[in-house]
Amino acid sequence: MTEKREYRMEELAGLAGITVRTLRFYRERKLIPPPRREGRIAWYDDHHLARLRTIAALLERGHTLNGIAELADAFDHGRDVGDLLGLGEPTEETPVRLTPEELAARFEGEVTPENLAAAMDLGYLGTDGDELVHISHRLLEVSSALVREGIPLGEVLRAGARVREHADALADLFADLILRHAPERELHRLRPLARSVVEAELSLALDRRTRKPTDSA
Repeated sequence: MTEKREYRMEELAGLAGITVRTLRFYRERKLIPPPRREGRIAWYDDHHLARLRTIAALLERGHTLNGIAELADAFDHGRDVGDLLGLGEPTEETPVRLTPEELAARFEGEVTPENLAAAMDLGYLGTDGDELVHISHRLLEVSSALVREGIPLGEVLRAGARVREHADALADLFADLILRHAPERELHRLRPLARSVVEAELSLALDRRTRKPTDSA
């Protein structure tokens, strides 16, 4: 088990590459959590160091201190990873751990407090210490690809919420079908069939949506 390290203000500032005055300013702006007090001595830990490095990375990417303060507040009050994963990790999707600066790099300029809160409410993101956890590597890749194509992240998240509603309805339909003809234990074994049906029907629906009408004679 890694021993928890603690630092005095001067040492923390040196490790973070900032001045003590800047550290005090960040603390006053509530960009970092309060230190542990032992008499008149303030003790900081690796959580504070990680937050300071995140602030530096976000500043380099053009975020303002006001924006970072709002992000920090959303981050500190976000859903815990335990709430995100519920009873266990997804059976087929792979969760992804990200630092806040890595998330900002994937969605350049789109990681606002509103979008962060929306992603947490939707169940895409949770927090684990100084890291963020995305529920699905596939959803993360698709979302970032859509944003790179010029679609605002807020609209991607709103579309995701609508897709979630339809996906829940489809899952209920499939579960009801199976449970009327087989025991509940067969649900897990047969779920690839349900996914194949949905993928095929979506592919056909996209064909119908994008197919150009033939010219009439």
